[in-house]
Amino acid sequence: MPTIVIHSNGQTYTDEVKPDTNLVVRAGIKQFPYPNLRYECGMGKCAKCACQVLKGAEHLPAPNWKEKKQLGERIGQGYRLTCQLWVTHDIELSQDAVCVPPAGTAAAAAA
Repeated sequence: MPTIVIHSNGQTYTDEVKPDTNLVVRAGIKQFPYPNLRYECGMGKCAKCACQVLKGAEHLPAPNWKEKKQLGERIGQGYRLTCQLWVTHDIELSQDAVCVPPAGTAAAAAA
């Protein structure tokens, strides 16, 4: 079973999940990583679930069009939308204290 490590708000949370798990779906049904993962829409439209992948990126599929649209250049810095990922291997994520604004927005331009 994949081990998930999430760094959020100065804390580290670790647990195991079944293979092919979506962390936003689990958080939505009040399972790990709830309440330690910030998320909202679950459809790749808001980017509130953006996390930086610290370890395990080699086991993830290439970013999809939603991630490219929302994250833009941040993909090159290791950011992904957790709502778009189905975890099959161990992964370590860091979620910034401040939400990463969607690419192409005024907030993103100011960041």
